[in-house]
Amino acid sequence: MNNTLVLPLIIPLLTAVILVFLKGRIPLQRWISGISGIANVAVAAYILYQVKSEGIQTLYMGGWAPPYGIIFVADMLAALLVLATAVIGLFCLFYSFRSIGEEREKHYYYPLFQFLLVGVSGSFLTGDIFNLFVCFEVMLISSYALIVLGGTKLQLRESLKYILINILSSALFVAAVAYLYGVTGALNMADLSVRVAEAGQGGILNVIAMLFMIVFALKAGLFLFFWLPGSYGAPPAAIRTIFAALLTKVGLYALLRTFTLIFYHDPSTTHTWIGWMAGATMVLGAIGALAYKDIPRILNYNVVISVGFIAFGLVSANKDALDGTVFYLLHDMIGKALLFLLGGMIIAAAGTKKLSEMGGLIKRHPYLGWMFFVTALAIAGIPPLSGFAGKLMIIRGGFAAENYVLAALSVASSFVVLYSLIRIFMAAFWGKERMAIAGTVPVRASDYRMKLWSGAGLFVLVIAMGLGAEWVYGFVSEAGQTLVQPAIYIDAVLKE
Repeated sequence: MNNTLVLPLIIPLLTAVILVFLKGRIPLQRWISGISGIANVAVAAYILYQVKSEGIQTLYMGGWAPPYGIIFVADMLAALLVLATAVIGLFCLFYSFRSIGEEREKHYYYPLFQFLLVGVSGSFLTGDIFNLFVCFEVMLISSYALIVLGGTKLQLRESLKYILINILSSALFVAAVAYLYGVTGALNMADLSVRVAEAGQGGILNVIAMLFMIVFALKAGLFLFFWLPGSYGAPPAAIRTIFAALLTKVGLYALLRTFTLIFYHDPSTTHTWIGWMAGATMVLGAIGALAYKDIPRILNYNVVISVGFIAFGLVSANKDALDGTVFYLLHDMIGKALLFLLGGMIIAAAGTKKLSEMGGLIKRHPYLGWMFFVTALAIAGIPPLSGFAGKLMIIRGGFAAENYVLAALSVASSFVVLYSLIRIFMAAFWGKERMAIAGTVPVRASDYRMKLWSGAGLFVLVIAMGLGAEWVYGFVSEAGQTLVQPAIYIDAVLKE
């Protein structure tokens, strides 16, 4: 057993508790949050090193061996996602220091941020499907408070929709877990995999699988994404960034884990439905990205497109496709975080979110402009940047699985992504410089530099993932192997 596995939850949890008692001491909250974020990155990197050198790591809570107790499992997929979460959380914290505003900081922004990280990391590390629900709820309750923090009219309106849809999906989640336990008598994911295989997936188990599919699709924004563009556009840039980078990815991870480990025996039913949803998501996301002319909406619909594309990798379910899915998932977490940070800086510099009211920012903000341009190329999958390798493997896996329509849609959606983001770049940075909008608060130089450095850290990672794709693939391939051969995961969990 490896007790280190609980630290990605314990560190932000203890940090959040401490910060609750420091409500009025904003500088101290920032220091403690920053130190906690650095420690979390170090712990996550160490867990990744252990998984790479020693294999899958497990922790049986209370000493109860599976399938009876709660277990945390770090295979390569979970370790990579926990590290990405910690890194993104750290840079979003640095960005928040100069962007979120003291009013929100005084109303428990940093504790809520830390609680959200607890839920995200716990979702990736848990080996128990009911505990997955618990971690989802920790994450969601934090997000409810973050999305409404500040109390603007837009936030209050969109938060109602966001909260209601997630309460509905959580209720369905509990029902699905109850039905699954009633049929199999198990909650441990590895044990569930064995029992579903023994029982034969069909009949009631397929109905339960479809229920889980609806739950995770709602949470990931796969086809059922009607709540996402408005909800993610309501809060400030720092909160939008953490939502776009992490929340939908937890839903995608749950889909990926569930339908490669538990419900993978009848792909003609489950994976066919996921395929239809993936195709529709890419098409509808592309329409939204083309239709809107304000930065938050365009970026939010780009999130939707990427959700559909990652689900396409799950549908193909061969080694190439799943390797590409893991690679692209990591790229998309970091790339979307960077894209939303830069988008927030563009809005702050222009004093407006509407493309028609922007222009000429390249003269005052050249670094911001060229960073956004390169990030747009990476998100679209232009070589040799980080989005290319994962996208290539998913499409190659799609052709191998004869998913030609989805492969064609994924290529077409990449062009839409590129066009929509280049349109932002051209509207914001070229042309005649516009006058500042009346009432706009000038951005202080020190605040601007801090936010730019936060984006620069993620920018370096995007470049490094592209140029070092072969090195990254060494980790990604191991994660993909576990997804293709679930017996590897099962043996590691149930061996004792």
